Amino acid sequence: MSANGKILVIGGGISGISAAADAAELGCEVVLVEKEPYLGGRVIRMNQYFPKLCPPTCGMEINVRRIRQNPRIKVYTLSEVEKISGQAGDYTVTIRVNPRYVTGKQPVTQAHLDAVATEVPNTFNYGMDKTKALFLPHDAAYPPLYVLKKDALTSEESQRLKNASPGGAIDLDMKDERIEVKVGAVIIATGWRPYDAVRLDNLGFGRCVNVITNVMMERLAALSGPTAGKLLRPSDGKEPAKVAFVQCAGSRDENHLPYCSAVCCMGSLKQARYVREKVADSKVTIFYIDIRTIGRFEKFYYDLLEDPNISFIKGKVAKITEDPVTRNPIVEAEEVIPGKKLSEQFDMVVLATGIVPSIMDSPIAGVNLTCDSDGFLVDSPNGGGIFGAGCVKRPLDVSRSVKDATAAVMKAIQIVRR
Repeated sequence: MSANGKILVIGGGISGISAAADAAELGCEVVLVEKEPYLGGRVIRMNQYFPKLCPPTCGMEINVRRIRQNPRIKVYTLSEVEKISGQAGDYTVTIRVNPRYVTGKQPVTQAHLDAVATEVPNTFNYGMDKTKALFLPHDAAYPPLYVLKKDALTSEESQRLKNASPGGAIDLDMKDERIEVKVGAVIIATGWRPYDAVRLDNLGFGRCVNVITNVMMERLAALSGPTAGKLLRPSDGKEPAKVAFVQCAGSRDENHLPYCSAVCCMGSLKQARYVREKVADSKVTIFYIDIRTIGRFEKFYYDLLEDPNISFIKGKVAKITEDPVTRNPIVEAEEVIPGKKLSEQFDMVVLATGIVPSIMDSPIAGVNLTCDSDGFLVDSPNGGGIFGAGCVKRPLDVSRSVKDATAAVMKAIQIVRR
């Protein structure tokens, strides 16, 4: 192996964790960089995987153990890659480690927690609730360290934290740190973000309080979510007995995302099951252009077709407004098969927003990345040493993301072991 035989993995979601663990278990030194204060990405914020409907902690716990127990892997959370220079086999990487203000040298105690009263939006739950400015990101967070939002503190809270025991648990003077490492290859696994539903002006998100997105629905259904796993609509906290799912919210639309986001259909089918299981006698309507379920997932779809309380309407939703009294969303759509227009009230509407590659939001200085017309990463041509993994390359489910990560590792190893 060359002197620069390390592999850099950017992104600590399921693809990045899988890539880091695979590479380390094959004998490579790995540097794993994640911008959030915890590993797990979007997957750890889901309620269940499809098609088996098991919680994400099932697969994530195994992968975190692989990371934690392997001395070849160095993990930097709350960190970002600022710059990459050099060439395949010999890259110099600058990493900025942002301050957590929690040292990990001493435990955070109840005295520290009691010192802080200020609340901030809980980004783990997509802002649907709040958390204290000193918080553990989630119950299964790795690393299992608290995070402090220093800028949100009052001067009194800062002083109380300094006085809290034991000393050394909190460091309000912590600064950014820059680290330089040498690597032979880079795997970019920065994942995806949901399309901004506010831009879908006709679908009412942001104006109609009971119109939410699919990622928000996952947190509502999760036991660790803002409603402790109860499906409650935002306006009044009542169970939504009548729920609509709007497919292709932004996807397959030349004004927004021209491509199919691939996993949205399965996501909505899964969430339709959440509604039917959690709300007695509930009724679900799914508005779709095409139901796209690949291979073995067809069985999942066919099972839902047998449920008399789930209706499938082929047709594009044109507009969603809100009843000013009940706050019920009013869905206007065209039913393609009978050829008629529909206007119907629901208790809640879930928008199946599409997948946007996160690489579009965080370019890396010194690297001329190649992306396709939709913004998805294309592996470096002509023998380069930078490779993509997972949803940074195309929309993928968890299983396919893990396989794609393994493929990226195989390419990277060929670079570092020349």
